[in-house]
Amino acid sequence: MERPAWAPPGIDISVPSVSRIYDYYLGGSHNFEVDREAARKAMEFVPGLPKVMQANRAFMRRAVRYAVGEGVTQFLDIGSGIPTFGNVHEVAQAADPGARVLYVDHDPVAVAHSGAVLEGNENAGVVAADLRKPQDILDAPEAARLLDLDRPVALLLVSVLHFVEDADEPRRAVAELRDALAPGSLLIISHAAYEGIPLPQERVGGAVGVYRDIRNPLVMRTREEISGFFDGFEMVEPGLVKMPEWRPENAVDQEDPYAFSGFAGVGRKA
Repeated sequence: MERPAWAPPGIDISVPSVSRIYDYYLGGSHNFEVDREAARKAMEFVPGLPKVMQANRAFMRRAVRYAVGEGVTQFLDIGSGIPTFGNVHEVAQAADPGARVLYVDHDPVAVAHSGAVLEGNENAGVVAADLRKPQDILDAPEAARLLDLDRPVALLLVSVLHFVEDADEPRRAVAELRDALAPGSLLIISHAAYEGIPLPQERVGGAVGVYRDIRNPLVMRTREEISGFFDGFEMVEPGLVKMPEWRPENAVDQEDPYAFSGFAGVGRKA
């Protein structure tokens, strides 16, 4: 298998990556055939996966604009993936050129590509770290450079918590990050769920199985389970809802049915 020039040395390009599969769903070019093959297998069970990812990105952009409108101009995006058009720093800095953004991911391709995209942008940076080890993120030099934790921060956990199994204590990780944030900080979450997908659960389970087979288990949680991540935060209206229903900019009834797969919400730390 030929290694593309943009692929960092040392990574195994024969193993699928969640962030590169996501990049493929969004129409990106930073993925390998092994990622595309896994994505196509998942789409055999759930053909609308690209629509789900597009709705997820659209929610993220609305939430970032909301944060800037509320005066929150620092962003910590964990599980940020491979930057594509309309990523957090572009949306935030279009609304406020002084906005600061720290991306965090454990995929070497995502980190390397983020660094290339952000070159010359003094108000944005990237850290190689894992959500399951919050202190590594908080202690990173880039975090100290970009984020003032005495002021409100928007913490983005967009389409990442469903890749953390309960055994890895995702609620503990979120609570640890919450406790490090100043009052007025925002928590922005989107999360996969069986509810809302216009297919029988058994069929969706086939796509879940594809992720399990590539050793990136996809944990489908209920709305109640997802709401638990917001402990210590006051929900912003309209609460935890289907992705297109969170402060929509267009008519919700025009959305693709697959866009309603999963939940999204924003909470504010008191």
